[in-house]
Amino acid sequence: MRHTSIRRLVTGVAAAVALAGAVGACGDDAVSPLPVQPAGPSRSTPTPGASSTTAAASPSRVPPSTGRPVAAPPAPTRTRDTPPRPAPSPSPPTSACQGAVRYDLPLAETELELLKSLCFATGAVLRIQGIGPGLVTVDRPELVSQHYEAGVVDIRFVRPGTVAVTIPQEDRTHTITVVVR
Repeated sequence: MRHTSIRRLVTGVAAAVALAGAVGACGDDAVSPLPVQPAGPSRSTPTPGASSTTAAASPSRVPPSTGRPVAAPPAPTRTRDTPPRPAPSPSPPTSACQGAVRYDLPLAETELELLKSLCFATGAVLRIQGIGPGLVTVDRPELVSQHYEAGVVDIRFVRPGTVAVTIPQEDRTHTITVVVR
């Protein structure tokens, strides 16, 4: 029975020493607050209206178990000479880039002079219809997978980058710059 109480005492003392060592290792270093906690005053700077001894003894962060609501930051103040800042735009910027779609380009119905560039996501397919085998070329073959069958060239964009697609039509050669994101 005596050994049991000594064993409990030794275990308790070891736990207390370990806890004291962990707390002592924290030291007086300032710690950033967690995202859900408001930033408290640091230990070295006194809070307004408090004495320097009170500020040094107060903790630098609020424990998460207090249950108190977090106050909103104070509203920015302006001087008489400072003009108000314009409100940010509520709508996000628009993008002309299409997703991973199949873009059909029938040569008999399309004026290639008007089509200079396209933008797709990786995985998109440019389908050029009405052209012979081996006529459509790309300047970056490592970024595409190209397939021809029955007058149709499928160019799948497999990696991001910029690809120049060259299409001969009548006596001219047209280049379409394709940006792949």
